[in-house]
Amino acid sequence: MELLRLGPVGQERPYVREAGIVYDLAPLTAEIDGAFLASDGIARVRAALDRGELPTAEVERLRIGAPVARPTAVVCIGQNYAAHAAESGSLPPEHPVIFFKHPNTVVGPNDVVLLPPGAEKVDWEVELAIVIGKTARYLSSPDAAREVIAGYTISNDVSERAYQLDVSGGQWSKGKCSETFNPLGPVLVPADEVDPQALRLRSFVNGEARQDSSTADMIFPVLQIVHELSQYLVLEPGDVINTGTPQGVALSGRFPYLQDGDEMTIEIEGLGRQHQRTERVHLG
Repeated sequence: MELLRLGPVGQERPYVREAGIVYDLAPLTAEIDGAFLASDGIARVRAALDRGELPTAEVERLRIGAPVARPTAVVCIGQNYAAHAAESGSLPPEHPVIFFKHPNTVVGPNDVVLLPPGAEKVDWEVELAIVIGKTARYLSSPDAAREVIAGYTISNDVSERAYQLDVSGGQWSKGKCSETFNPLGPVLVPADEVDPQALRLRSFVNGEARQDSSTADMIFPVLQIVHELSQYLVLEPGDVINTGTPQGVALSGRFPYLQDGDEMTIEIEGLGRQHQRTERVHLG
């Protein structure tokens, strides 16, 4: 089962795809958001499908939006793959590295990624994203995290490396928070249908391979991430957690940074594929 939000920017509507058929979720909910997830929304969708209560929908020409609306937080884990830490010039961290992206960085999976006017080191990062379904605070163990995860989707943690590292002031968020810097989607797959530690991640720029790895190589696995985060902050339904990227980014020095008109393809096994074109912002 795949949850989707389709339609023009700001006018997305909720849908579900099951066995290749898309159904309209309007009879059940107006939105796929934190409130929907917290009210057993996924279970209610399954029940409605089983009872045949949802009408089919024609959606071929509709834009794909982010699969969760208005996340209140986008929490990110840095250097969570040892090879990526090495290509960044760092040792693998002993504890999860945490930073934040502004929630308004989230856009649809195929929307244009805007390059800031003075940006020269914009990078791609394929990442598995966790979507929280229940409030999580001081979880007792990693296993307890299973109960608070609604599902998984794909994130492109677009980064401007000069902003992130050269003028950061010691934090990374300057390089992470430009508009459109978090394409998300295309679908939200329920957590019980995904093995989050056995997924192949890949990225391409202009059709050329960049990243190719597996979530099995994470330093801190998904359940540990959610458990540890809950010790330091309260996770709310609809929050998104980016779990880190593997090796193969421009920061490694092996590939050029993104230029105006470049095309990124980001994919994770079982969760689908994103495709974005870059476009330079010109002021005046």
